[in-house]
Amino acid sequence: MAGVRFLLDGEVVDLPEVDPTATLLDHLRYKMRRTGTKEGCAEGDCGACTVLVGSLENESVAWRAVNSCIQFLPMVNGKALMTVESIKAGDGALCPLQETMAANGSSQCGFCTPGFVMSLHGRSIGAKGCDLPVADVIAGNLCRCTGYGPILDAGENTPLQERGEADLADSLKALTSKSGSGEWQGRLWFAPRSSDELAALLAEHPDARLIAGATDVGLWVTKGLRELGTVIFLGDVADLAQIEETDEALILGAGVRYADAHAAMARLHPDLGELVRRIGGLQVRNAGTVGGNIANGSPIGDGPPALIALGALLTLRSVDGRRTMPLEDYFLSYGKQDRRAGEFVESVHIPRPGADAVIHIAKLSRRFDSDISAVCGAFMLNVTDGAITSARVAFGGMAATPKRAATCEAALIGKPFDDATVTAAIEALKADFEPLSDVRGSSAYRAETAANLLRRLWLRHQGMAISVLEVEAFDG
Repeated sequence: MAGVRFLLDGEVVDLPEVDPTATLLDHLRYKMRRTGTKEGCAEGDCGACTVLVGSLENESVAWRAVNSCIQFLPMVNGKALMTVESIKAGDGALCPLQETMAANGSSQCGFCTPGFVMSLHGRSIGAKGCDLPVADVIAGNLCRCTGYGPILDAGENTPLQERGEADLADSLKALTSKSGSGEWQGRLWFAPRSSDELAALLAEHPDARLIAGATDVGLWVTKGLRELGTVIFLGDVADLAQIEETDEALILGAGVRYADAHAAMARLHPDLGELVRRIGGLQVRNAGTVGGNIANGSPIGDGPPALIALGALLTLRSVDGRRTMPLEDYFLSYGKQDRRAGEFVESVHIPRPGADAVIHIAKLSRRFDSDISAVCGAFMLNVTDGAITSARVAFGGMAATPKRAATCEAALIGKPFDDATVTAAIEALKADFEPLSDVRGSSAYRAETAANLLRRLWLRHQGMAISVLEVEAFDG
């Protein structure tokens, strides 16, 4: 068993034995005394624990900001790591970003500041996902006392940096030559590097817990205090991280991170790109994967309703071969999916919408940024000569699984695409769902806003511009 090895400020950290669900945050703070990295929420919401993780991509180092509170130690095996202590100048002075934030009042209590610094430092060195506006880059960082104006100004006014990291890339090559594995108090963990190896491992350990980005499973440990048994980490399975764009479809490997899929999904349809932009903060999108969002089967996962409406197909794989199904068929009931022992999600095939497709995808949540959906609605109608020839309507947050609205669809198909048809479909929608009430919204709220989203589809098709304030009022 090889254990975990990573680079911290270019130096090798060798951990022959690690608890596979020990968090990177705890190791940094309590073992390495890197106390600049803070624990705020322990669930990937506040960004106080943000660090930069570098991996070898195309012979160079690609950095990305992640939440160390829900990154398990084996997930940084073979990677480079940068904490807030790493970015000081050679003489120990503050870096330009830190100097700007200190000078312009970007910090009061200071607890959140290291996380902001790391997110904005990632932007300054061209880290993954940071080609977004500064406000989007720090959407996963929470400040309760300063106000975001000075922080945004600091990010805008810090010049981009050129980093010569050829030596670091060479060091990473020496760390990434083979698969990772380990044992801790009888619990095994593996980090395969190919889907063939993954399939073989699952055949041997069919009950193993698969972990991609840990943006969901991480909370099982930090909040639920669960023991996960044998764990297989998927972050190094290169052939699960492929993106293929053709004239007919977008094919995403299950291990593609949302930050990496964002541009391709936006090209498929702008609403899909906007949905991805609002899946957690950048740190969450830098870790969370398209396949992981599907595989765990959450009824409030943002990706599945949109992909279902777009007619996505899901491919699962095992040592016995592959099988492909419509994505909606994967979700059987709450907490239960059609994934057999030894199988894993391999890829998602999303057909490219035709010229006659009318599409609307929307997420409703209490906060605009970095929040869980109360309702996620997705609609794709094919309209020819003013008539609806096909309809796919899917919702998250309305049932125990992401689900199509069959009665609503039937009320649309074959009808003229007009106000009367939409009104009838809204009435039919009542038969499709009996949503629950919880902290994110009441049953009545969910039912009304789901209907409002269908109405919004019609209004958008009519060319009516809807402002943010109008949307808030419209959605209740």
